[in-house]
Amino acid sequence: MELRGYERAKFELAEIVRSLQALLVEPARGEEDRLSDLFVRLAEDRFNLVVVGRFSRGKTSLMNAILGSDSLPVGIVPLTSVITTVTYGSKAGVTIKYKERLLNTEVPLDALPEYVTQRGNPGNARRVEVAEVKLPAEILRRGFHFVDTPGLGSTIRENTRTTEEFLPQADAFVLVTSYEGPLSDEELEILRSASASARRVFVVVNKQDLVSHAERREALHDLNERLSGLPGAERFNVFSVSAREGLEARRSEDAARFTASGIDALERDLARFLLSEKSAEFLLRLCDRVGEVARELLPGAASAAVIERTRALAKRIAQDHPESVLRSEDGWANHAAPAALRQLAPCEICERIVQAAFDFLCHFQYGLSVDRDEQQRHAERGGLCALHTWQYAALASTHGICTGYPALLERLSAWFRSNAAPEASPGSVASKMQALLPASSTCPMCSLCADTEREAIRLVATRFSEDPRDALSSLSAVCLPHLRLLIGSLDDPEAIQDLMLREAVILERLSDDMRRYATKHDAVRRILASDEETKAGRTAIAVLAGLRNVHVAGLNE
Repeated sequence: MELRGYERAKFELAEIVRSLQALLVEPARGEEDRLSDLFVRLAEDRFNLVVVGRFSRGKTSLMNAILGSDSLPVGIVPLTSVITTVTYGSKAGVTIKYKERLLNTEVPLDALPEYVTQRGNPGNARRVEVAEVKLPAEILRRGFHFVDTPGLGSTIRENTRTTEEFLPQADAFVLVTSYEGPLSDEELEILRSASASARRVFVVVNKQDLVSHAERREALHDLNERLSGLPGAERFNVFSVSAREGLEARRSEDAARFTASGIDALERDLARFLLSEKSAEFLLRLCDRVGEVARELLPGAASAAVIERTRALAKRIAQDHPESVLRSEDGWANHAAPAALRQLAPCEICERIVQAAFDFLCHFQYGLSVDRDEQQRHAERGGLCALHTWQYAALASTHGICTGYPALLERLSAWFRSNAAPEASPGSVASKMQALLPASSTCPMCSLCADTEREAIRLVATRFSEDPRDALSSLSAVCLPHLRLLIGSLDDPEAIQDLMLREAVILERLSDDMRRYATKHDAVRRILASDEETKAGRTAIAVLAGLRNVHVAGLNE
């Protein structure tokens, strides 16, 4: 099972629950609660990766390397007894949650040290319970939830106590130690606790860049010897890394250096574990729950149909489980994804047309209200097409309309008077009226939009001929009508292929965000939805059809 496959299975389960909901004609309150509980389980699912270790080991530096940013505060000074969680958000920011206060505080990311460090919040005088950091990092978008705990073994006893109290919420542990002295007594105690709970532990030995290869081999050998004596040692995975090198490699997009830092291997194994063990267990358990609810709430035939769908899904999940790996969505690719795929900008070709139309109307509506020659030309053309007439009316004042349009109305009145003959056939009158009414070929705004569209397509195509890689990375979410025209204007097969694959990623991404939003909506958990998920529906419509009032009849022909 890959990461996307896991999400698709969740979406399919949500569809099954919706079908179950539709079969209940008048569900009782208890039945509604049971269905709601299923949606909540799907909406709130996330992977809790709890990062633990002594202070100064580089826990926070490691998380920064995985996230590809300097977002979390690092330093030798021990942090306060505050749990810092890191989850996905469309924009970077922090929510401060207090122990005794109901209201949360939203603060910018650079203010985080004021709440979680000993210098900014000595002894946790502010009574902060959790600092929830939100970052637009790809590894978080799929439901990974990092938890940075206070350092173990610091002089602040409350730090160790806070960390120990949070451990039961972990799906897996990332224990960070370093080559300066692997495995303190506190860290060994964490390993014993994890073994007792049968949770997976990823032991990360940081700061490999500070020791020689020979010293590294010797330290790792000694560490593995110590681990082998612990119960459940088969659940310990050991990684040698340099968080500093990993972060710098991310910044410079140096894939070879990133691999050498050890962060790449750690990320892959984390994702492989979460997908192959935790996710499959969660999905199979939920399939059983859906089957139980269907059996109890629905009559025989309807229940059997829902149960059969659920069993078929569970069978596919179980078949995928033994060889679960992270395929095309490795950590490096996630961070190297073009920004346009993370924050979709509207179609730049549509936006050029919108701007050109607006500029035209600004001048046109004024000229039409004061210039008699312009009023006459407007009347002879038959006015603007229906779409652009309404755009004009939205911008023009009532006075402007009343001074600009009488000439057109008088010309039309004269035409109807002269063609009002009893012997005229309905067909001939309708044909003459067709010629009288404005069309895209006679509407000046339609002509302007068509010219603007052709020029915008040409400019984008020129960018691709000059630097295909830069053109692709800087391209907006071009709508499908304009993508067709853009592809038709290119003569580079490789650029066309890249555009097609990019569009596939955009459409899949929007589909996933829409399904996530729908699941959270059904679970009455819309507050959990990110900005992208909330806007996904309208963004998808814009990708399919372009910006409103841009694609008019005949424009793209």
